[in-house]
Amino acid sequence: MNDRFLRACRGEPVDRVPVWYMRQAGRYDPDYRKIKEKYSLLEICRQPELAAEVTLMPVRKLGVDAAILYSDIMNPVASIGIDFDIVKDVGPVIHNPVRSAADVDKLRPIDVEGDLSHVLETIRILRRELDVPLITFGGAPFTLASYIVEGRPSKSYANTKALMYSEPAVWHKLMGKLAEMAADYLRAHAGAGAQAIQLFDSWVGALAPHDFAEFVLPHVRTIFDRLSDLDLPKIYFPGVSSGELLPLLTELKADVVGLDWRVPIAEGRRRTGGKFAVQGNLDPYVLTAPQSVIHAHAARLLDEGMRESGFVFNLGHGLFPEASLDKLRELTEFVHDYSERKLKEGVPT
Repeated sequence: MNDRFLRACRGEPVDRVPVWYMRQAGRYDPDYRKIKEKYSLLEICRQPELAAEVTLMPVRKLGVDAAILYSDIMNPVASIGIDFDIVKDVGPVIHNPVRSAADVDKLRPIDVEGDLSHVLETIRILRRELDVPLITFGGAPFTLASYIVEGRPSKSYANTKALMYSEPAVWHKLMGKLAEMAADYLRAHAGAGAQAIQLFDSWVGALAPHDFAEFVLPHVRTIFDRLSDLDLPKIYFPGVSSGELLPLLTELKADVVGLDWRVPIAEGRRRTGGKFAVQGNLDPYVLTAPQSVIHAHAARLLDEGMRESGFVFNLGHGLFPEASLDKLRELTEFVHDYSERKLKEGVPT
């Protein structure tokens, strides 16, 4: 087992900086696109052997140091009573948006074993097949609420914020149910064999720090508190434009915080009090540049990240469909070779 990703998450010495990419199983891969011609995302997720194969593809092709389960943050919400589809070129579309106390009251507890056994079986298959650690993930309460309340992806989050500001009791009840769902879902992942878990809060950067502290952070804290007994790395990714929220995270019982590209690695460490390993944070669209430019950006991030232990190279957000498989493979090799050489030199970078 190549465990350098797990060691980096724990702040332990590594021979080279580990690397994986958010959305590393995705539409940039021609073989994946062929699969998507036959099956939707949700159909793939419901077939454990196929979902496992899609999860394995980037590990084999790119040489990354961790696999991330092929899934979607919306998967578990069907179990609590949300009716949705993932529509091409749109994203999650909710058929019964949650916008009132009565809507929240209708949401039931998650039944992972009953409704999501296919996800657990995928995890078990992957543990047998992988020689790198398996990361699984769930959606954080605000990001899930931004879909469940709006009814579809939004840039303004108008309905979400209206509920938050106008009906705070209803809001907190919704967030509490989503936090309970996320904790139960991720605990089941760990029981099935997940070796690290990541909580995605992709859109929480839309909130001001004081609103995040009042309306969201208590529920994120609940999730990590409830998972604190699990002996595996726990990652919180507060998504894009979340730099001003970082100082509020210091008491989370997490091990790693993911950074987007707007916050330098050193500044991210400073804002979080040096309490976490950090993961990130190449701008995904740097991958549109010539290879020499990609290398220059990666080297700068590595030099900064390797100043302290506990660094995982990743993107600042997910891969986009137009990304180049060849460039990603070459970037992975560069990260490994460059970081190994620098670490062997033992010279401050």
